[in-house]
Amino acid sequence: MSFLRRRSAATPTGPDFDVLAMDPGDWPGNLGAGLLPAPDGSCQGVFLRYDLFGGRGPAMIIGNLPEGSPARETGEDEVPFEVAQLLEALDNDEPVRVTETEDTPVMHEDNLLIVRRLKFSESRISCAQFDRSDGVLVTIASWDRPITDDLYRLLKPLPAEMFQAG
Repeated sequence: MSFLRRRSAATPTGPDFDVLAMDPGDWPGNLGAGLLPAPDGSCQGVFLRYDLFGGRGPAMIIGNLPEGSPARETGEDEVPFEVAQLLEALDNDEPVRVTETEDTPVMHEDNLLIVRRLKFSESRISCAQFDRSDGVLVTIASWDRPITDDLYRLLKPLPAEMFQAG
């Protein structure tokens, strides 16, 4: 998977923001994590790949992209980076585009999130995005599994040392 390979000689030092995801102990399958490094070695995003399909591809990818990350820049009908990674990991090379978006209020602990639900030309993809108060965009992309409000209760900050390189 391309986002798990280091793309430059620079060694990313890890995120300077809390990564909001599901704790690996709460997930019964395999977990992979990756950093998206900038050429200067700074962290431009963290992605967690949750695999329930026995090595045949992920069931879910959760991405955290800070402001300024180039992976956040997508065209109007273009799929988010996390959805593209999900499709690549599943060896699905059919063209997919965003067909509809809908904003929905959801409670996460004591915070009200405005969750943007995206619909695609490929109906087996579920995707939700929300902006955190620190400017980090969280994207959840799921294959063949709906994203329900219960999932947001499982999201929590993971320790930064989990993502330190070297």
